[in-house]
Order: sequence, then structure tokens, then C-alpha cells
Amino acid sequence: MDSLNSYIDHTFLKAAGDAGAVRQLCREAKKYAFASVCVNPCEVKRAARLLKGSPVKVCTVVGFPLGQNATAVKLTEGVQAIRDGAAELDLVINVRLLKYDPAACRAELDDFVGLCRAARPDVVLKLIIECCYLTDAEKTAACRMAKAAGFDFVKTSTGFGTGGATVHDVKLMRRAVGRKMGVKAAGGIRTRAEAEALIAAGATRLGCSCGVALVTAPDGGKK
Repeated sequence: MDSLNSYIDHTFLKAAGDAGAVRQLCREAKKYAFASVCVNPCEVKRAARLLKGSPVKVCTVVGFPLGQNATAVKLTEGVQAIRDGAAELDLVINVRLLKYDPAACRAELDDFVGLCRAARPDVVLKLIIECCYLTDAEKTAACRMAKAAGFDFVKTSTGFGTGGATVHDVKLMRRAVGRKMGVKAAGGIRTRAEAEALIAAGATRLGCSCGVALVTAPDGGKK
């Protein structure tokens, strides 16, 4: 296993918090060489300024947390985030479209990938499939749809649903997308043991708000 640090998207997606939270997040991400910081869209410009010259990427979320914005809104949000300095975008799938109109869901994903890649060809795109609301068959279908549309990663959870990352879901997603595509586990990761179990199951990125604790605490974080 590579250093745990390199797997972590250091995350602050809360509605409220200390005024210096994003500055601290970026400082920590640079200090511990995390893969990215993941912030709300309104914080992208600030994070990009704070991380300028650093290898740490700026990630943001689109259609967060429900995924049920109009397609045009998601497209606009994605392109604006890229213009503001985001190098990675985590799009929330519309689970209702996935369940009841999969063709429309696939069309939305195709449009999103096409427009975002036109704005920035090297943008990293992750699809949050929000596993807690889906059957295993639906999770598999969503993963295959993401792969066909050209996403770089599938992601387990927003962290705002009824459940977070599980070893079962990561294994299922890895089987669905094969070995080359990324799988991001997110939601409720609190200990080093949990993080390492998810990586062993096939995760190549971890979204967590307690990244510093995972890589520095003797027990890897909270029990």
C-alpha cells in the first residue's frame, strides 16, 4: 500500500464552521501531502489561491447533496467550478433518474463529461452514486454507466445520506468498473483500520474530514 496520505481527499463540506476552516484545511493538506482538498463550490476560488504552487488539487462537489438539480444547473455548476480553479469534480447522481429513467440519467452524465472536459481536458471526474439508496444491481448499473460516460472514479457516498462507505460496496464497485477506474470511498471513515480495509477492498481514494487524525493518531482516529 502507498502512504495513506496520498489516498485522502481532505474534506470540509459543512454548512457552518470556523471562519478559518478552509485556510486550515489547505494548510493541513499541504503539510500532509493529501491528494486534494474537497470544498463547497463557493470556496473553490479561495482554496485555489491558498494551494497555488502546491501539488494538492482542489476538488469540489456538483449537485450536492441530493443530485436532483436540473441538468442545466449541474452543467453550469461544473463549468463554473473549473473556471474558479477546481481540478476535480464530484458529481452526485440523480438516483431517481437512475431508478426510473436510466436513459435520461445516462444522457445527463454524458453531457456533464462532455462539457466539463471541453472546459478542462484534464479535469478528474467522480460520480457519487449514493449507495445507501440503491440495490446492489442499481449500484452496479450506476458504476457501469459512469464508466461508459467517461468518469474517472465512482464514489460511494456524499456523507449526507443514510449511510456511508462500506467494504461491501467498495468491493462491488471495484468488480463493476474493473481494475483501471478509480473508486472513492467516502462517508463515515473514522479510523485507520477502516481506511485500510476500504483500500484493501479496492478503494483508490478516500474522502474524509478527519484525515489528519487518520495519518497521525496512534490509533488512526476515533473509535
